[in-house]
Amino acid sequence: MFIGIDHGTTAMRFSTGEEDYKISREEARHFTADDLARLSPLDEIEGIAVCYSMGDGISAITDIRKVTGRGVVSREGAGKHIGGGTRVYDEIRRSGLSAVVIPGLHRASPTDPRFKAYSHQASPEKIGILYEVSHDLGGDIVVCDTSSNTVTLLVTGGRIVGAFDACIFAPGTRHGALDVDAIRRIDRGESTANDAFLHAGVDNTMNPEFRVETMAMFAAMECAAMLLLNPGAKVALAGSMASAVAPGVEALLSRKVAVYDEWCAARGLARIARDVFSGATGILGLAVER
Repeated sequence: MFIGIDHGTTAMRFSTGEEDYKISREEARHFTADDLARLSPLDEIEGIAVCYSMGDGISAITDIRKVTGRGVVSREGAGKHIGGGTRVYDEIRRSGLSAVVIPGLHRASPTDPRFKAYSHQASPEKIGILYEVSHDLGGDIVVCDTSSNTVTLLVTGGRIVGAFDACIFAPGTRHGALDVDAIRRIDRGESTANDAFLHAGVDNTMNPEFRVETMAMFAAMECAAMLLLNPGAKVALAGSMASAVAPGVEALLSRKVAVYDEWCAARGLARIARDVFSGATGILGLAVER
């Protein structure tokens, strides 16, 4: 049995690819490895793929016992810090179960150098989403994960080309890029940069009647930007807002899009675990170091 663990914005999701469960990040502060028995007896777990925060301290899929600092440069930065993800990561590491840590995409990643104009492109759970979608749609895909935040990624020829991170372009429901007003509030000392990021989503910036169509427009724009690099790629949406924005995205792109739900990342991570512990030496262009 193989398990994928998605460190999401609001919840930790656990999946074997067939069975799933989730807990809030607050609940995750009480997690123990024995909780995985909800999915499988512990002695039947052959491998786990786990995510942690931005994953910017590693650039390869790496054995958890070889990773220092949980695979991140710093816990400071864009995001809400609760402690649940830290607890899950540390409990998996202490358990003795075979596990690998999935990297995020950043300047040390094997992506198109032009995307490295920005320090960070995507967090690790997005790799799980890509892997699940590529299993269904093939090696040329644009995937937009839209929920609390929005991140869009491109795969060409089975290799990750690059991504737009949540604080760069399209807003999610909670998080988004910092505009001029946000920068002014930060300069006046009225807000930290992180707090501004956490409140830049459409739930804070748009009237309710325009929130979904705003997210759809910006998600479609990110997808269209990626399609410039691979016009023949198939397009997919994932995340809790995927089904809501899909009609608007399809209308704007004049093409059908595949829709995946909130479990896509955890299921894809379980698939990565299965392949890595079966001998794969690379996943979507990312090296495996075990």
